[in-house]
Amino acid sequence: MNTTSPPATATAVPQPWRRNTALFLGGQTVSLFGSMVVQYAVMWYVTLQTRSAIAVALYAVAAFLPQGIVSIFGGTFADRVDRKMLIIAADTSTALATLGLAVLMTNGVTDLWVILVACAVRSVGAGFQQPTVQAVIPQIVPQDRLLRINGVFQTIQSGLALLAPAVAGAVFGAFGIVPAFYIDVVTALLGVGVLLLVTVPTLAAVSGKATGFREDLAEGARFIWHHSFIRWLMVLFAVIIVLTGSPSFVTPLLIAQEWGGEVWRLTVLELAFSIGMLLGGIAVSTVLAKRSRIRLIVLSSLGFGLFSLGLGLAPGLWWFYALMFLFGSMIPIFSAPFMTLVQEAVPPEMQGRVFSYVTIVMALSFPLGMVAFGPIADAVGVRALLVGTGVLAVVVTGVAVLVPSGRRAMRAAAAATPVEAAQQVEAEADAR
Repeated sequence: MNTTSPPATATAVPQPWRRNTALFLGGQTVSLFGSMVVQYAVMWYVTLQTRSAIAVALYAVAAFLPQGIVSIFGGTFADRVDRKMLIIAADTSTALATLGLAVLMTNGVTDLWVILVACAVRSVGAGFQQPTVQAVIPQIVPQDRLLRINGVFQTIQSGLALLAPAVAGAVFGAFGIVPAFYIDVVTALLGVGVLLLVTVPTLAAVSGKATGFREDLAEGARFIWHHSFIRWLMVLFAVIIVLTGSPSFVTPLLIAQEWGGEVWRLTVLELAFSIGMLLGGIAVSTVLAKRSRIRLIVLSSLGFGLFSLGLGLAPGLWWFYALMFLFGSMIPIFSAPFMTLVQEAVPPEMQGRVFSYVTIVMALSFPLGMVAFGPIADAVGVRALLVGTGVLAVVVTGVAVLVPSGRRAMRAAAAATPVEAAQQVEAEADAR
């Protein structure tokens, strides 16, 4: 089958797009599933073998920090080379790192530094893969179906968040950690095989690329800074992720402190959160698919703040679970419209670089946020932290709507199409 296409523009979506999209999402789902299984298995292995908070912190740094650092270069590469081949190379390198770790541990090499190095290599692969995946989606999906498809992808990821820990726990508990590694190797190879069947157009800007790597890198930063609508989205995204993402990781601590540390209590918490994400993703891909992307982002940002505040004031355990469910449901309602707006407003030849900055925010906000919020939680308590970050999230959302860029965005939210909304924001900004 010939899967090579001539240089394309943003409107040249290969046909049949439904087959293409189903294959692409299916392959990425299989690959992501294996990666999540390994992520959980390694985290539990390090925790149980070392019983050290420092070791777990080192694992978090190895698993996320390289991805955040490399993402900026990964996105720039995505705008310079064949994006499909870049995803294949990243997936393959990740599989090789996992296979190497499996062989070493089978032969008795279980030093922590070896595991951390392998996790860092896997993280580097993710730094190239994630922004590239987001840049490919608008190349193969018609623009009027982007929010629906992004919602479907969010729903799939939420489903994996329920399935992967169960599979990781079952395999790790019954057979040890090494079989979990082989699951990741197999799923990565399956993902690569499926991706080979997908037609991804080569952008004309890539085939005729004449600028240097540094120039491209700087151009991506300049684009975000000078594009008032994208800059507004990125700043709101970064602040909300830090304020609501990191504190959510201390909620198990609150349950252990006030209601007991039994495993079932923490399991129910994770289930409530994941089921909320799953249903939120379904809502975005169905009943909310035609809603204004900008309004969904603003409303979900307010939801994050209010539900975080509620978690800090929850009078009982089951109230806490209910609020965690609602909190989880806001994630796809925020992230799917955000990703869609970026895909719609950013030129195709620039999307890899822009999504690299998105990946950096996602990869770095949690570990850096925990460095800040962890000591605060110890000093003032988890409840006070959740209340404080919830109030701040509501205030930040209000300020975001009231600043000039926010007011232009809200006025443009009623535009006929999302692209017209972004163009209207930019036109009003230029007129000023």
